[in-house]
Amino acid sequence: MSTLEAVRVEPEDAPSARDRLARAARHRVTLALAPAVAYLVVREFGLLVLALMADRWNKDVTRALTSWDGQWFLGIAEGGYGSVPPFLVDAFGRRSPETPLAFFPGYPALVRWVDGLPGVEPVGAAFAVSLVSGVFCAYGLQRLGSRVFGGSYRAGLVLVVLFAASPMAVVLSMTYSEATFCALAAWSLVGVVERRWVLAGLCCACAGLVRPTAAALILAVCLAALVEIVRRRDSWRPWVGGLIAPLGLLGYLAYVAVRTGQWDGWFAVQQRGWDSRFDGGAATWKFALLVLGEPRSVLELATVWFLVVAIALVVLGLRHGLEWPLVVYGAGVLAMDLGSNGLMNSKARLLLPAFTLLVPVALALARRRTSTVVAVLTGLVVFSAWFGAYAITAWQYAI
Repeated sequence: MSTLEAVRVEPEDAPSARDRLARAARHRVTLALAPAVAYLVVREFGLLVLALMADRWNKDVTRALTSWDGQWFLGIAEGGYGSVPPFLVDAFGRRSPETPLAFFPGYPALVRWVDGLPGVEPVGAAFAVSLVSGVFCAYGLQRLGSRVFGGSYRAGLVLVVLFAASPMAVVLSMTYSEATFCALAAWSLVGVVERRWVLAGLCCACAGLVRPTAAALILAVCLAALVEIVRRRDSWRPWVGGLIAPLGLLGYLAYVAVRTGQWDGWFAVQQRGWDSRFDGGAATWKFALLVLGEPRSVLELATVWFLVVAIALVVLGLRHGLEWPLVVYGAGVLAMDLGSNGLMNSKARLLLPAFTLLVPVALALARRRTSTVVAVLTGLVVFSAWFGAYAITAWQYAI
């Protein structure tokens, strides 16, 4: 046999490059790291586009990522509610001792703890808390996508990417509380789906210290626990989970009530400082009709259509047979968003915690060919990166 022929001969059972790649993809280390890697890659691409957009509009990236409510959270983290910098004021340019109480304490408390580490600055601590929270959320979402009816590891991974590529997912990389809240909400709902009621209750209680959106989570967790109690399943655990779940939110609302001397103190602070209240959706309806009849900006028009899509996703979840606590939570977040008369341009951001509405989409995509999944997700990632960057650089009041 010639030397050339010897080179051409390969063992028949030698694995191809495709086989080796498939084997690597199924390796337990790859599976363990995939949710974090997928989330971080999507968010890093978003930050790259943000840097390009910020340069176009002569904006500082760090300033953009710490703007608006981010400044309030940083101020509370540094000095507590009593020593917030004087330049921070409400929507009317006013400031009272109660004004900072509009912002929940969970996220700034975590920032303050991290800031206490040697060599850590407040802004860096805030970014670190958002980053780590986002990664924890990614693992919660992957777990949720694999545990629901018809779910799989692949569906969970798709859900992670869909969440990280939500239209206003840029806020997950800001000094805002969304990433922390979503991480706690995801793991609380994992507890509900897996009937781990203590986990569900504890995470729900912690979420209640982070954002008022926890009201939707409390509703879902407590109703699910009540059903199990009626069915007499899981012994004492549903009782404990259901009783723990509302403690965080109720505790902070009670604290603000004592500080302000009003039983509805937090709601009063919101209304006085930001004219924000629940009006049953009247303001949102008026805004939608105005924008659809006479569009004034890409952001406002897109916001209206995001709300329409979210309503459609609630219907899709019901038709798909998604676990009803997940539908209750997603619909609750949407109802709070639609029913508030607050800044209309913030409604796309406030939809971010309604990630359970994405579960049916993730399940459907996971059944498609890999090339189709990659193409769809890539398009969404690019759109999300552009939209988020545009919102916080080119638009004055976006979130």
